[in-house]
Amino acid sequence: MITNVLVSAFAPFPTLSLAVPSSTPISSVLPLLEERYDSLPTSALRLTTNYGVLSDYDAPISSLDPAQSCLVSLRLTPRVLGGKGGFGSQLRAAGGRMSSQKTSNNNSCRDLSGRRLSTIKEAKKLAEYLEAEPERAAAKAEAQKAKLEALERKLGIDPKSGTNTPGEPATVAGKKHRFEDTEYLEQSKELVDGVKNAVSLALLKKKKKPS
Repeated sequence: MITNVLVSAFAPFPTLSLAVPSSTPISSVLPLLEERYDSLPTSALRLTTNYGVLSDYDAPISSLDPAQSCLVSLRLTPRVLGGKGGFGSQLRAAGGRMSSQKTSNNNSCRDLSGRRLSTIKEAKKLAEYLEAEPERAAAKAEAQKAKLEALERKLGIDPKSGTNTPGEPATVAGKKHRFEDTEYLEQSKELVDGVKNAVSLALLKKKKKPS
């Protein structure tokens, strides 16, 4: 009985066909293809079926045709050369690096009520800040009071009575003084008026200048 063998190849080869006796071993298919197609690199190829790699190359070609339809479909696939190994050790090393980079940052997680943990932490920080606000205000007032007392001592004022300490010159802190230099005031006023007049005159000349 003759069995037709259709072999699906890859570019630039088309689908190959052979008509062989049903008792032909599967291992003889590649040599027969090489005889018929000289440019086919059979040494770097192997035969497979649609279900995977062939397990028994010594079996007859009819073993691949349980329905006895006298038609067998095979595929030509290139052999993949193996490496030197070590893939497992590379995986273990990569796993060790990933395990060493574990983080404890879980702020993006949510609790049972659906709130993010980062939001809960920020709320706790805000509550602690508001709780400590009176202490900060008292400390700030105490610092300002100490600063004022230091300034009063520097000016010779008794912080308790508000009077000058004996032997110190008269203080001027807390008193208002009137500046009564009339000559300076008149000169300052004349200078301001002169600047205003000069600016006004320049603006008028600019408006009258023909375009």
